[in-house]
Amino acid sequence: MSKAFASQADLADKKITFEQLSPHCWAYTAEGDPNSGVIIGEKFIMVSDATATPAMARDLIQQIRKVSDKPIKYVLLTHYHAVRVLGASAYAAEGATEIIASRGTYELIVERGAEDMQSEMERFPRLFRGADSVPGLTWPTLVVGDGKPGRQGSLEVDLGGVKVQIWHPGPGHTRGDTIAWVEEEKVLFSGDLVEYEAGVYTGDAQLEEWPATLEALRALKAEYIVPGRGEAMKGNADVNKALDYTQRWVTTLFQAGKEAAAAGMDLKAAMAHTRKSMDPVFGHVFIYEHCLPFDVSRAYDEAKGIKNPRIWTAERDQEMWSALQA
Repeated sequence: MSKAFASQADLADKKITFEQLSPHCWAYTAEGDPNSGVIIGEKFIMVSDATATPAMARDLIQQIRKVSDKPIKYVLLTHYHAVRVLGASAYAAEGATEIIASRGTYELIVERGAEDMQSEMERFPRLFRGADSVPGLTWPTLVVGDGKPGRQGSLEVDLGGVKVQIWHPGPGHTRGDTIAWVEEEKVLFSGDLVEYEAGVYTGDAQLEEWPATLEALRALKAEYIVPGRGEAMKGNADVNKALDYTQRWVTTLFQAGKEAAAAGMDLKAAMAHTRKSMDPVFGHVFIYEHCLPFDVSRAYDEAKGIKNPRIWTAERDQEMWSALQA
């Protein structure tokens, strides 16, 4: 019997947690489903990662409205993936006037946003409840930086009593990853650059550069982090635990990919080889089986010199899945 494609069989709802981390910062987490972050100032609110659909965004908005009636003026796209950005239109009615993204994220939306939207919706239907409420691709109104890593060209947003710094720290989960950093409260909103006790999706990653980007984040000495998936981490020791977890996934995966490519393995053999090092450490975590085929495909490609990830289409997804299940 063939395994259900990606997460099409994952239909169980997850418990939502909305918790305050610091005077102005909140985490919206969901047992390994995609997280969002919320920063509430005296004048305005910023949401980091918009959720997958406007219908699902309204769940987050409902949580925010329990603690503040301020306008949700800013929506940050930490990267271009549909599951993070397609809910953005719901915030217009809540006062949103700016959708913020890095130069790299904007370029990726242009290059592959439409294909990614179709691909992701078919991979994980539960995360796209109310997909008919999506008006189309989400486009940034404010583009940050010139695509080069680092704080030059960063954006600082004053929400009233709290300032948020936004910049591209380096490639990793994608080539356009963007963070929000509340320096006075030492709270980092990392998007999918960091995960904890959940699958680390690397299908569109820059695996070689990702560890250095994680070290750039470590240098911030955050006391709190809202990762892309997994629980919000409190205290610098636990922040480092999430960074270490992500780094171990990335380095273990890429090493296996390099070994498979050097040995001339085909993709199915590369998958079997990668499982030997990944399964014992990560096999128990949420969406591991969803992520691994896409991750192995990308690690194998990058190890063979394909630096710009090949675009995932719904057709390519199915072809890859079928090849690995054969």
